[in-house]
Amino acid sequence: MKKKFLSRMSNVGKIMNRAAFSDIDQKITKYHYGSDAFLRILESRYSCHSFNHYPVSETKLNMILETGRLAPSAGNCQPTRIWVIKSEEALARLRTIHPCYGAPVVLAVGCRNDEAWVRESDGTNSAKTDAAIVLTHLMLTATDVGLANMWIWDFNPSKLREVFPEMRDHGIYALLAIGHPASHGGNPTELHSQRKSLEELVTTL
Repeated sequence: MKKKFLSRMSNVGKIMNRAAFSDIDQKITKYHYGSDAFLRILESRYSCHSFNHYPVSETKLNMILETGRLAPSAGNCQPTRIWVIKSEEALARLRTIHPCYGAPVVLAVGCRNDEAWVRESDGTNSAKTDAAIVLTHLMLTATDVGLANMWIWDFNPSKLREVFPEMRDHGIYALLAIGHPASHGGNPTELHSQRKSLEELVTTL
């Protein structure tokens, strides 16, 4: 009797394991990227054109900055630098260059060509690519912790270095405004959902 009971329990365990793996398979096939949580971050992120003045918590800000630190770079040279602009005085200086949509925190990401990896075959410098990867980490983490954000390119880097002498030895690649969306103007625009199809984007060789 004991052997039969243990045998039945073993069979039940096998059935449950198969059911569990079946559930996992269904979850993987249900979401195109294999991870529901990550896909939702990608789908929910948008460019916020208006922020309110509600502050960004230090906990969330530190989480965002840590993922920027973890971003990969070519040859692990890490030629990037992040400046956190959040004091009233610093934001006032920044807004002489760009209004940054009223965000309470703006991250300036810079890089140095002389610290970056260079591809030998054609001399391509990786600094700007490394900076773009850092910004992507910052942007997606900001979204993940519930903060709206805006990747800003339409500014004059030379004027920004004049206003912030601390940045003078770096090329300033982009700004990332982060905060909470304003009730008016803080929602996604019509352009947000416009994407090329996979057929237009991808070529399989």
